Amino acid sequence: MPRRIVDISSTLRGGIASDPPGLEPKIIYMSHKDMAEGVCAYFPGLTVADLPDGEGWAAERVEMSTHNGTHLDAPYHYASTMDGGKRAITIDEVPLDWCFQPGVKLDFRHMAVGYVATAADVEAELKRIGHKLAPLDIVVINTSAGARYGEADYVAKGCGMGREATLYLTSRGVRVTGTDAWSWDAPFIYTAKKYAATKDKSLIWEGHKAGREIGYCHIEKLHNLEALPASGFMISCFPVKVEAASAGWTRAVAIFEE
Repeated sequence: MPRRIVDISSTLRGGIASDPPGLEPKIIYMSHKDMAEGVCAYFPGLTVADLPDGEGWAAERVEMSTHNGTHLDAPYHYASTMDGGKRAITIDEVPLDWCFQPGVKLDFRHMAVGYVATAADVEAELKRIGHKLAPLDIVVINTSAGARYGEADYVAKGCGMGREATLYLTSRGVRVTGTDAWSWDAPFIYTAKKYAATKDKSLIWEGHKAGREIGYCHIEKLHNLEALPASGFMISCFPVKVEAASAGWTRAVAIFEE
């Protein structure tokens, strides 16, 4: 059967505003010429002139967090417990069957920057697209942040998903969600203003913290969600298996059987 694969991952790049200042990934590129002497060091008597075109191997050195680039957050990222008190699982413990399931896209690009989506918003969008959630559906949120990846205002763009919106999904069996924004929650600058005005600590990271009640994962920094329909595709988002970690990088893709 013909198959079409759509890349929904952001490109990992150094030197762009993909994360808050000081948390960006750093990539050092070492060219074939740079590495030629290093190759020769493994083989006594070999010279750079002996190498085809005088070239060694190309390589890169990367300094980054497990939360740089498109990545899957484990329940352990949100808190030490999940499912009402059980030990939260780390990224190497996430069930792989969570990570290859039918995808559903909710289009929230029209929502104001900093808005916190509610259960009613999720329910209304599901009704609009004519989709009934099934256990293990992977639900991704297309926000206005996706188009700003790498730009100076990216981290502060997009709407967020609140506690009740998150629990609306997870209580129906969803175990992986995703967003093209920097965070599943609303940008911190907006939450900080609300907290300053109300001193309501429950507003802080409320979408993430919903994982204490029902454990779930989410993908952050997705890209190209505009290319997806509302449903009719699979999402693959297997994370890199980092021991005891809070997240793992993923090459998330949407797969269409045509």
